[in-house]
Amino acid sequence: MQVHIMGICGTFMGGLAILARQLGHEVTGSDQNVYPPMSTQLEEHGIALKAGYRAENLEPRPDLVVVGNAISRGNPELEAVMNLGLPYISGPEWLYDHVLGVAWVLAVAGTHGKTTTASMLAWILDSAGLNPGFLIGGVPLNFGVSARRGGGSFFVVEADEYDTAFFDKRSKFVHYRPRTVILNNLEFDHADIFPDLAAIQRQFHHLVRSIPGNGLIIAPNWEPALDEVLQMGCWTPVEHTTREHSGLVATWAYHLLAADGSRFEVIHDGQPAGVVAWELTGLHNVHNGLAAIAAAHHVGIFPERGAEALSKFRNVKRRMEIRAEVDGMILYDDFAHHPTAIATTLEGLRARVGSERIIAILEPRSNTMRMGVHAGLLGESLSSADIAVICQAPDLGWDAAAATSGADNIQVHDSVDAIVVWLEKVARPGDHILFMSNGGFGGIHLKAEAALRRRISR
Repeated sequence: MQVHIMGICGTFMGGLAILARQLGHEVTGSDQNVYPPMSTQLEEHGIALKAGYRAENLEPRPDLVVVGNAISRGNPELEAVMNLGLPYISGPEWLYDHVLGVAWVLAVAGTHGKTTTASMLAWILDSAGLNPGFLIGGVPLNFGVSARRGGGSFFVVEADEYDTAFFDKRSKFVHYRPRTVILNNLEFDHADIFPDLAAIQRQFHHLVRSIPGNGLIIAPNWEPALDEVLQMGCWTPVEHTTREHSGLVATWAYHLLAADGSRFEVIHDGQPAGVVAWELTGLHNVHNGLAAIAAAHHVGIFPERGAEALSKFRNVKRRMEIRAEVDGMILYDDFAHHPTAIATTLEGLRARVGSERIIAILEPRSNTMRMGVHAGLLGESLSSADIAVICQAPDLGWDAAAATSGADNIQVHDSVDAIVVWLEKVARPGDHILFMSNGGFGGIHLKAEAALRRRISR
């Protein structure tokens, strides 16, 4: 079958394209925003990319068009699909029909940590010899790809609450019908499609309603927004994770063996059940890892084995990924784009580097960020950095300087080039320079590295 994917360079749709190729389909795709790592992945799989959206992209006519959720009515290529009467379907529907419907689905949902936790879970299953399939919104370094069909009965999917398609405004995850579900956390996000937290909770409850009675839900016991979701009705057993010294009863807990989270002991039903010693930092990653071990236990993997696997887990591209080391300065790339994720990422780095200087550089790029919904929270979320920089793009809909006026460590620059010029002047050996964006950030990582190397050569 010839399958054409609109919006193919999105992390979800790109992963879908890889799965379709592995299933033997001929795959083409179109998009207007093309940048690595997804564009590189697609080229490596022999998938032809067509820049921009045009009716001509549908020649020769495909047997099926898979429409990404970023595609709206008025898009010339979509209008041609409809006018020609070509069969079309949403990405989540295609995924269930062709992959998930015959698998034990393990889904990871929540506002933060979905990509990392799903990657951890897939790695644990793979280390146990289960050869899982997976579709993840990032590239796990242990696998080098964001999606694969796998050869077993298990499939790990990052379960996103964003809407499905222009013709289906339900969250993507209601299509997946998982048996094992991790609910990591729940905060207000995606302000472009959800009016408030209650609207997101309603979608999460739809997910809960789709889990069978012999399935399992893994959830933290410190998230009131998730408690409210489960109180709407739950027909599936729930195992809770808890924080250290919380005093709350839970099936799964941890004991920190290193303050930065790089070593911790897993506690299952009150008993020690393995030690994780890895290169990751931050309590958020400890929580992610604990949930992944708990979910893997549901399919029969002992927690000791899960902990052993996580000790060899290498994280995900663009999650505190070291991009370069220049004259004693370390440049990191991170996907954080919500105040909570920004704060936990910086806290984890601070716990690891101690008093060494951290420079955090943020591009507010997500729809929610660009709308200014979380603008008032940025000052506090960036507080662990010695110096923080916010990029005030010309089309940003709010004043970053005014929103963070109470934070002494924050400054605002109006372009990537201005930030690079500033960084070249102020950066010094021993600095940890962290770039945060859920997009390409104008190639700032390479520009900054080049500028710092030029400085050395002068």
